[in-house]
Amino acid sequence: MTELPQVETAEELRHQPEEFQQACRKIVVSHAINELHGSRVYDEPAISLAPTPYAKWLTCRVAMEEYGHHYRFFELGREMGVPEKEMLPDQASKAPLSIFNFKMTRWEEFCVIKMIGDLAEILQVEDLLHCSFHPLRNLARMTMPEERFHAQFGEDFCTDLCETAEGRQTVQELVNVLFPGFPHFFGRANSKNNAIYRKWGIKKRTNEEMREDYISRTRAVVEGKLGLSLPEPEPIAA
Repeated sequence: MTELPQVETAEELRHQPEEFQQACRKIVVSHAINELHGSRVYDEPAISLAPTPYAKWLTCRVAMEEYGHHYRFFELGREMGVPEKEMLPDQASKAPLSIFNFKMTRWEEFCVIKMIGDLAEILQVEDLLHCSFHPLRNLARMTMPEERFHAQFGEDFCTDLCETAEGRQTVQELVNVLFPGFPHFFGRANSKNNAIYRKWGIKKRTNEEMREDYISRTRAVVEGKLGLSLPEPEPIAA
């Protein structure tokens, strides 16, 4: 088996095969775009929706960290020679993920989005923790504790909501609406891009493996911890 390259800097990446360089660029661009777009449509608006000063304080922290995630990936992208406009959702040729199409208007929606949406982001970041492109690996290791906090934030506030019958019903209804589409976050089965990521040691697992892990972890939270029901996910296109 050929030993995978271990690339320690953006400058070293420029001397690697083009396929490896392009694969790293795709991941950095995707994270930069989606971290910024998610911050704009969910995290920052949620500050005004938060019901108490305590909730607003924690939501401000979430928003600050999510914008920070964008900035980290954006800066790494610039070091790699990625044009700035390609990392900005309103200018890039690549559209943000469809999971951001949900029009959030209520605090309860934000709590559920954080609980099960950021759990998906945790899995994506986990798969970069041993990435062969070390700047991306190091960035993932910096980001992971914050992503875990965001998912725990959602779980904690959803737990509070479930203390009343009305709140419990609301959380269940939102899980029913939001969850079925979230497994699309992991891409198509038999993805050519994913195969390239694994070929170069950028990622470790297939989209299918990550999706199944996500569904299992979400079920452990929704059913195991909150005692609610997890609906069936939408079919994934081949």
